[in-house]
Amino acid sequence: MWEVVLAQAKDAVPEGATEPAAQSPFGSMLPFFVLLFVIMYFLMIRPQQKRDKERREMLTKVAKGDEVVTSGGLCGTVIALSEKTVVLRVTDDEPGVKIEFLRSAIAQITSRRSQD
Repeated sequence: MWEVVLAQAKDAVPEGATEPAAQSPFGSMLPFFVLLFVIMYFLMIRPQQKRDKERREMLTKVAKGDEVVTSGGLCGTVIALSEKTVVLRVTDDEPGVKIEFLRSAIAQITSRRSQD
């Protein structure tokens, strides 16, 4: 039975015609992978880069007198700054409790110092 099917398939190809070349599976999948990368870029990579840029700008704008919240949830007022660290006063009592943090530990600025 299979000989008949093969013979009919062989007869279906005209005499001087060549059989179509097999297409590479990678070539047909390439547009899919390009589209997948573009979607991932706009949904994942680009928003993350934007958040990172906003965070870097926020950390550079920290100044003395700003009230901040650390990533650990500690609230305090900035009393001293260096390039890599921040000293926070966490109580209003005299002399007050002062704790030194890395600048990157600041999660948000809750209020800015007054512009006198």
